[in-house]
Amino acid sequence: MDKKVLDYLLVPLGLFIMMAYHAWLLHRIMKHPNRTVVGITAINRRFWVRAMMEDVSKTGVLAVQTLRNNIMASTLLATTAITLSSLIAILMTSENGNQSSLFIFGDRSKFGFSVKFFAILVCFLVAFLLNVQSIRYYSHASILINVPYKKISQHRHHHQAMAEYVASTVNRGSYFWSLGLRAFYFSFPLFLWIFGPIPMLLSCFVLVFVLYFLDVTFEFGWAVEASDDDERKDEEVGSAMTMSIGGLNS
Repeated sequence: MDKKVLDYLLVPLGLFIMMAYHAWLLHRIMKHPNRTVVGITAINRRFWVRAMMEDVSKTGVLAVQTLRNNIMASTLLATTAITLSSLIAILMTSENGNQSSLFIFGDRSKFGFSVKFFAILVCFLVAFLLNVQSIRYYSHASILINVPYKKISQHRHHHQAMAEYVASTVNRGSYFWSLGLRAFYFSFPLFLWIFGPIPMLLSCFVLVFVLYFLDVTFEFGWAVEASDDDERKDEEVGSAMTMSIGGLNS
């Protein structure tokens, strides 16, 4: 019974640590995008889309090749996720699980193992769906980015609106890809949960520590300085990020 209590206490604590970190990261992306990797790359993708659409006759091939590389990356993750989901499903239906291993510290009941495998399965299925959505947006963007919008309309406002829409589409594809990759990160503690709640909790601490250095940018040259003008820029970029992330629901 004591071992089951560890599962009931440590596993929710580990999940809470992961969720709390990502809630803090989302708040930082919304409020200070220039100080996160996600925010900076989203801003630069908008600049890239506008540069590619300035003259599609010269940059169209480069834009399509770049988006094709992103589609291939999403396809690889989606294929990996659905393959691992199939393997986990086979393990769940297998009656020959090694539930008496000496390396497992925690709940060894059949129901406990079913819950662990089911959590991993859901994690990979979510990763698959997110990467499929990423492929969808990248596929749309590969067509839209080559539209000669300057020849279609002479209105400058229409040009800006078209470039902004394509940039938002590319950013949505990137957001879904990042979320799909994040689902793979979440699967690591779930895998270690098979060996007990203590390895799972420790992996959550290590993963949050590593992700912090991957998600947060430090003061490099053009990064945001602590000034009133930069705070105003943060607010403007933050509002643009809010519109882009809000588009994920569309």
